Amino acid sequence: MKAIISTSKGEMHAELFAEAAPNTVANFVKLAQDGFYNGLKWHRVLTDFVIQGGCPNTRDGASGMAGTGGPGYQIDCETKGDKQYHDRGVLSMAHAGRNTGGSQFFVCHSRNNTAHLDGQHTVFGKVYEGLDVLDSIREGDGIESIAIIEA
Repeated sequence: MKAIISTSKGEMHAELFAEAAPNTVANFVKLAQDGFYNGLKWHRVLTDFVIQGGCPNTRDGASGMAGTGGPGYQIDCETKGDKQYHDRGVLSMAHAGRNTGGSQFFVCHSRNNTAHLDGQHTVFGKVYEGLDVLDSIREGDGIESIAIIEA
């Protein structure tokens, strides 16, 4: 299964790791297919670390502080499976503590500052095309849509 993350700066194509993180991938796919991510913004961009999005409080006209919103439920972390290694292009679930993820996710810029995330945040995919887009994203840039392609 793959995802095409369309942003205001271009597209990132990612492979989703359904075997390594089945519940996290299913949640991401459902939210993407429901249009949850359409029109949200990248609210956290830290050079040589991550870009983070998926907070509904970043939608135009929404109230609430960016980075504090979610889909109205929480999902458990899946950090024991294969591929739980945060390096360049990895998609991983953001959370406010173990088993509190929902819709927010991040994409890693590199391995330089992400090793401490291994085993703490669920890796559920990896960008294989569009790494130049990842590097060009700035805080406030838009997530236009996320399309899911089932193999």
